[in-house]
Amino acid sequence: MKRVCQSQEKSSRFEYILSQGGFIVKNRCFIGIIGFVSFVFLLLGAYPSAAVEKIVIGHPACLSGKYAKAGGQAIGGIKACIKWINDSYGGIKIAGKKVPLEYKYYDCESKKEAVTSLIERLITVDKVNVVFSAYSSGLTLAGAPVTEKYKMLYLDHGGASDRIFQQGYKYIVQTIGPGTRYHMGTLDMIHKVDPKAKKVALAYEDSEFARMTLQGAEKHATELGYKVVFKRTYPKGVTDLTPLLSELKMANPDLVIGGGHYEDGQLFCRQMADLDIDVKALSLVASATLPAYYRALGSMAEGVMGPSHWEYGVKYSPKAAKKAVLEWIGPGQDAFVRLFKEALGKDIIPDYHAAEAGAQVLAYVLAIEKAKSIDPTKVRDVLGKLWFMSFYGTWGVDETGKQIGHSMVDMQWQGSKRIIVWPPDAATGKLYYPLPTFTDKAKGTLAVPK
Repeated sequence: MKRVCQSQEKSSRFEYILSQGGFIVKNRCFIGIIGFVSFVFLLLGAYPSAAVEKIVIGHPACLSGKYAKAGGQAIGGIKACIKWINDSYGGIKIAGKKVPLEYKYYDCESKKEAVTSLIERLITVDKVNVVFSAYSSGLTLAGAPVTEKYKMLYLDHGGASDRIFQQGYKYIVQTIGPGTRYHMGTLDMIHKVDPKAKKVALAYEDSEFARMTLQGAEKHATELGYKVVFKRTYPKGVTDLTPLLSELKMANPDLVIGGGHYEDGQLFCRQMADLDIDVKALSLVASATLPAYYRALGSMAEGVMGPSHWEYGVKYSPKAAKKAVLEWIGPGQDAFVRLFKEALGKDIIPDYHAAEAGAQVLAYVLAIEKAKSIDPTKVRDVLGKLWFMSFYGTWGVDETGKQIGHSMVDMQWQGSKRIIVWPPDAATGKLYYPLPTFTDKAKGTLAVPK
């Protein structure tokens, strides 16, 4: 007994240690099994990340269905940045060591019911540490109640609707910018280039994301003094826009802005050509920026614009980050493009769907390292305070988790190439304005400034 209880001072210190874990050993001279187990759990609890061997990203990805184009780009971007983290960065720094990042994904087929069931599986069966949203606002919003139920961090790279962040969800954080801001830069650009162009037509898909984009565009257009001469939505999965576009033509707008997703954006331009609807500027969201858009439409796509979160050629670098007094993380632009091509096994340039998904990986890694934990609540707290720069640009969110740090750019198809035309400090070329007519484009006229 003397060996066990050598001094009142030692036993008092030990009682204090145990009491911090919620346990008090009543007999100071006897450390029973309960006290010993409590002590072990106390030590483990003090270093919750010590046993972490890997960190897993879960993702209900759009490999098929209507969002497959954007979904495939997102997968390539995620894989590219994971490879950079593991191979070049050396893994995630946590608890004195570097831990690899892994990626577990399933095809949600671009369906809401699949998204919810797969998120549940990823959390309860695969035991992932974070869930990345599926592409699109509707699918992102569908998954949010599930991640909230499990208090699981939910990172949004493809849901741009502001409404997602008006529901009071605590665990969702956005990387893609909010939909209400998509066409603001486009309107600013045309207003500066041609102040006399006053008539604008708004025609968007009737989807969660596109409705928000319409709302923001209408508000900003009115503030700039534009006259909205046409405003309509069209149903998702539309196969014929002729009635809507015929009415739009009668309104005789100077510029047309709208769209929704890849398929309807392609149909929009094709049927404008069929109806000989010639305007000074045409900008479509979430479709015109895709390389597949030009491959599908050829010369009809010449001069068509689209707002983008990222385009190849935008200059973001460690030097730019230092100038902005921001932390830098991740590969440079060229390294990201190379890793993206390797990930997909295709020689294609990534678009913004890939870049924003990749940047989301970097945000998650940086937040874990600053939180010194993989606990979703702690990482979410850090994400709410995080500001940094990567190849994608600046990243930062407000108190709801909505992205406010990232700025949009506008691209235009010129001679089969995507050229950044706005804002001026990010532009890689000049805007071609006004658009060539569809008749001229059919004869070979390219939207290339002289």
